[in-house]
Amino acid sequence: MYPVELTIPMAKDLTAHGFTSLTSAEDVNAALGAEEGTALLVVNSVCGCAAANARPGAKMASLNETAPDNLYTVFAGVDREATATAREHLLPYPPSSPAIGLFKDGKLVHFLERHHIEGRSAEIIAENLKMAFDRYC
Repeated sequence: MYPVELTIPMAKDLTAHGFTSLTSAEDVNAALGAEEGTALLVVNSVCGCAAANARPGAKMASLNETAPDNLYTVFAGVDREATATAREHLLPYPPSSPAIGLFKDGKLVHFLERHHIEGRSAEIIAENLKMAFDRYC
């Protein structure tokens, strides 16, 4: 677990952009289990690829003309219960952070694992997400 003081600016990077922080299993189940609508979930992390690629890419993509109804985030290494529950919704993919999942009507329809994020620019990640938004949102 990381000290909350260390992660506050990293969490605010998304919440200041309209993402809702999910901090409990109940929050996650209510958000991702919605039977109607679309939701983007960013599994946030302290690693450099989250700061340089995942968070900026998700923020850029969220400005797309077609975007998810809801934007959510959990913080791996901070919100343990929420992250564990989010990872249940992300099955069959193994735990990954950072990671970005798109849900439609309570079902995972698009997923970027860490290896899809690492080494790719925020712009490439944003374009990948925008294509998914155009298809599913």
